[in-house]
Amino acid sequence: MNLLKRATFIFSEQPLSLALGSFSTKQSSLTKTNPPATSSSRPRRSKKRFANMSLDKLMEKFLEQSMEAEDNFYRLEEQRLQAEDKRREEEHSRELQMLQMLGQIFNGISTPSPAPQATPQPSCIPQTNPTVPFTRPPCGNRNHPPALTEFASHSQPAGPGLLMEEGETQFIERSFSLGTARMDSVIPLVRKTIPPLTSKKHKGQDGRIGIIGGCQEYTGAPFFAAISALKVGADLSHVFCTKDAAPVIKSYSPELIVHPVLDGPNAVEEIEKWLPRLHSLVVGPGLGREEMLLKNAKEIIERAKLRGIPIIIDADGLWLVAKEPSVIQGYQRGILTPNFMEFTRLYEAMHHEPLDSTDHKRSAQQLSIAMGHLTLVLKGEEDIITDGKNMLTCSQEGSGRRCGGQGDLLSGSLDSCAHWAFSSSPDATKGMNPSLVAAFGATSLTRQCNRQAFHKHSRSTTTSDMIQEISSAFKKLFES
Repeated sequence: MNLLKRATFIFSEQPLSLALGSFSTKQSSLTKTNPPATSSSRPRRSKKRFANMSLDKLMEKFLEQSMEAEDNFYRLEEQRLQAEDKRREEEHSRELQMLQMLGQIFNGISTPSPAPQATPQPSCIPQTNPTVPFTRPPCGNRNHPPALTEFASHSQPAGPGLLMEEGETQFIERSFSLGTARMDSVIPLVRKTIPPLTSKKHKGQDGRIGIIGGCQEYTGAPFFAAISALKVGADLSHVFCTKDAAPVIKSYSPELIVHPVLDGPNAVEEIEKWLPRLHSLVVGPGLGREEMLLKNAKEIIERAKLRGIPIIIDADGLWLVAKEPSVIQGYQRGILTPNFMEFTRLYEAMHHEPLDSTDHKRSAQQLSIAMGHLTLVLKGEEDIITDGKNMLTCSQEGSGRRCGGQGDLLSGSLDSCAHWAFSSSPDATKGMNPSLVAAFGATSLTRQCNRQAFHKHSRSTTTSDMIQEISSAFKKLFES
């Protein structure tokens, strides 16, 4: 830019003839100082290659060369960063291998404990050799997500250096990075539940999902949930909302099938006609707390349970559950996705005592047990996923941006993942609760979308930006 300003100053402040004369003089002096070209050197360029060029052409040529130089610089810088990332990943992998070897050495020299009685190994727990738990120290945040921790059920046999008492539950803590996750981690289980794309399938086979929610005040939430389910890979997405919310939601996208029946006199009967065609439901996004809507939602949940449909309850649907826990209590295909405030309300409604906020994992486990071992996803700094017997925590790197609507993206993507997980064979999930596998996949995806969107938009990130990242985030986590 300084060169451009200087050139502009010369051509604007001096007469054109003087400027051209000065340019010709400098060109001739430069030509004289250059040594004569030899027969083996490049052919000499014409001395008059710029002589016949107009001032505009000359400036255009100058700008083109500057842009080319800048592009080359950024290209080389990108190559350097990629090489640095590769080096860090290799170093990370070597560190993990060394720590595993040290764990085996320490375990071998420790005092052996009495051999436990032979008990069948639960199929939901990956078969691994005992190692000392470790956590890799942080070394920057470029492509190195924080550790993911898997907690096994209390039925896991004891082993030296592995089990730690936690109330009524013993758990194994294992930490690893997504970039170097082993085949016995949860991410490969999620991958095995994802249906392959093939031309032999028909429309709707990979997921027909329904969203119960959407009223005059809240139209964005059901849209975010429904469009996220489609972006993740569902074939059809239905939104059952109030009459005045339907035109607004329809205007957001032609991809959605919108039914303006939720506040009608025969709402339950109208929606029940669609239940045989739906694979999973999300209840709550944009539902509101009007008594009639909550009553209709409750009856729809009851009828969906009779058909064994996976049900994800979020937002105002959790308000309904806090008032009447029996609506979903004990239903093994139900998944609750509360944030901390919603979790506190649910916990105190079930236990009739204040929540102990110092131990979220124990509290989440207790609430899940009280709800009949219902799968619970407590959203927060790390997402805690538990069915009361098993516990997973997802600390996949996201960002500090907490714009409204991220929970709707999670519930919508979880709707698709739940259908796939429950439709998969037990071998695909290694016997693990399909709800846990689906929830881990959806939480990982939501965090990855948040991270990628924040990288592009920083403080201006919104949920719409995150939805645009679903395709690349899904591919990076589950298809790369």
